[in-house]
Amino acid sequence: MKTLKRIAAGILSTALLLGMTSCAAAKQTEAVKDPAFTTIESGKLIMATNAFFPPYEYYEGEKIVGIDVEIATAVADKLGLELVIEDVEFDSIIAGVQGGKYDIGCAGMTVTEDRLKSVNFSTPYATGIQSIIVTADSEITDIDKLLAGNYKVGVQSGTTGDIYMSDTPENGGVGEDRIERYAKGNDAVIALTSGKIDAVVIDNEPAKAFVAANEGLKILETPYTIEDYAMAINKDNTALKDAINQALKELTDDGTIASIVNKYIPAEG
Repeated sequence: MKTLKRIAAGILSTALLLGMTSCAAAKQTEAVKDPAFTTIESGKLIMATNAFFPPYEYYEGEKIVGIDVEIATAVADKLGLELVIEDVEFDSIIAGVQGGKYDIGCAGMTVTEDRLKSVNFSTPYATGIQSIIVTADSEITDIDKLLAGNYKVGVQSGTTGDIYMSDTPENGGVGEDRIERYAKGNDAVIALTSGKIDAVVIDNEPAKAFVAANEGLKILETPYTIEDYAMAINKDNTALKDAINQALKELTDDGTIASIVNKYIPAEG
């Protein structure tokens, strides 16, 4: 009888253990299907960008392509989401992410103290250089000459070029009086070619594309500043930020991000 009781107890214990294991497995499966993060629209990752910033984002026919687009697509794939791109004015991106209109802002966007007041940022995924475009016959030969003179500087509104240049001379800018803001970087370049301004401060990669497309322009050898690019994310959605950071880590570790960047910006040498 004692033996039968022990067998019965063993069967009961095994059944309970199997039941607990099945329950744990069910909870784990449920957690995978129901991730901690949420997005504005179920199954989609809505990205705000300004598609006039080659090679990070630009139009190829009617399609938006570029470094940011491919990296955001790879992140969305990791999260099991479909990437949806909204092309908007650059200086409306942060407000849109903060207000819950977009899940992320991805537009060659630099982390700044001012922007961190409104949104969170992912870990950086690319490095940018702010460069200075002038006419080929310009008397501006370096950043010191630009800052010291009375030159008018064109910038794309809301970019770090705008933020840095509009600061006071003591802080490395030229001040509000010498800044001309444009909705698109190309608009600033057109103003430069027509003699309305003396220089344009913008990211080095778009700068190279603009100079190649407009005869009589050049980029100064000394960069204005070097910065890291990251994705803007709503402050209330820390779970989405964590998930994006994990995806970016995996994409960095397996070489995907380097491959995307090198596709658009081949390594020199």
